[in-house]
Amino acid sequence: MAYRDEQLSEEKVFKDPVHRYVHVRDRVVWDLIATPEFQRLRRIKQLGTTNLTFHGAEHSRFNHSLGVYEIVRRIISNFQDRPHWNKEERLLCLCAALLHDLGHGPFSHSFEKVFKLDHEYFTQQIIVGDTNINKVLERVNPGFSRDVADVIAKTYKDKLVVSLISSQIDADRMDYLQRDAYFTGVSYGHFDMERILRVMRPIEDQVVIKSTGMHAVEDYIMSRYQMYWQVYFHPVTRSAEVILSKILLRAKVLFEAEDFTFKLEPKHFLSFFNEDVKLADYLKLDDSIVFYYFQQWQDENDEILRDLCARFMNRHLFKYVEYTPNQPIDKWMELSRLFVEAGIDPEYYLVLDSSSDLPYDFYRPGEEGERLPINLLMPDGEVKELSRQSDIVEAISGKRRTDHKLYFPKDRIEALTDDGIKQRMKEILYN
Repeated sequence: MAYRDEQLSEEKVFKDPVHRYVHVRDRVVWDLIATPEFQRLRRIKQLGTTNLTFHGAEHSRFNHSLGVYEIVRRIISNFQDRPHWNKEERLLCLCAALLHDLGHGPFSHSFEKVFKLDHEYFTQQIIVGDTNINKVLERVNPGFSRDVADVIAKTYKDKLVVSLISSQIDADRMDYLQRDAYFTGVSYGHFDMERILRVMRPIEDQVVIKSTGMHAVEDYIMSRYQMYWQVYFHPVTRSAEVILSKILLRAKVLFEAEDFTFKLEPKHFLSFFNEDVKLADYLKLDDSIVFYYFQQWQDENDEILRDLCARFMNRHLFKYVEYTPNQPIDKWMELSRLFVEAGIDPEYYLVLDSSSDLPYDFYRPGEEGERLPINLLMPDGEVKELSRQSDIVEAISGKRRTDHKLYFPKDRIEALTDDGIKQRMKEILYN
């Protein structure tokens, strides 16, 4: 029997708190899960610093990746024997679902921002590079790893396959909304996924939803909206991310300084500091490695690095105030000057952070980052875009919400002995 068709002697299952069970019968999938590159995802938190706000959010990218695989497995099981579905794409879909987050690093988005990285690029490099993952995929047939990478990059020729992994209603979102809601303990991310899976239909190059399932889709979109603003953009979580980013930035600045020597050489970060990141270096980095350095850097000779690491490790976070971008620039300049006078470096201790989300958008040809819409299959066979049928979705469609906050160390301000500077800082911050 060809490797791509090989089945395990009996089905393996992972007990899962969200989907009850994750079912594996394909030898290829089982072998992929066993690779070091996939097992690494056990050591990468799904939600980065969110556990400092919601203490249950300790789940990993490994959990989530299995969940996305399981949802896609159920979808294509429902697609069997339906028109427009190509059975030959089954294993490709399963592998792409399983591996779609393979390139995430520790504290993914903060890490990427500081070092100008892209986890999707590294996902593709792990899949097509000299890795155990690649060896498994190439055993299926030569070039199969490239097909998997193309699905994840959204460049694969069959857009129906791509839409299962990446669209405005895909397996990725359906898993992380429910999983993140479960582990954070909030109620916002729950929706009737089983109903949505039952009414999904493959049509040519897209997945559509039977119109009878419209209300389940509305619930899904509102769940996503609430999760972003109540969990993902929670200001306490963002405060931790701000400090995390500043730690990495400070470490990079110190590395580049000719007059500073680390007590503990940051060898795991060297290629990142030099902006020449090799795949092998990237794969060696996970949450535990980063935490080790942060723990050690609490005893470094640099006061700023010491303080920021102690804040992060001990959850001594920055406070925040709402900030309006159209506020007079002279107040911002004065606040920065007062921080300098008080001996508090505004580069690390006065940080403007913005959160922005577009909960749903219809198709806008030619726009950068355009999104394919969610389409409904009407009883007469016609396909109609969701916001044209749903008043709820129309109300939020195409409307970007942005939130700005200014983060600062309130304790440092309160400890100032110069009452004049302290009072003026407070006036600017709180008025």
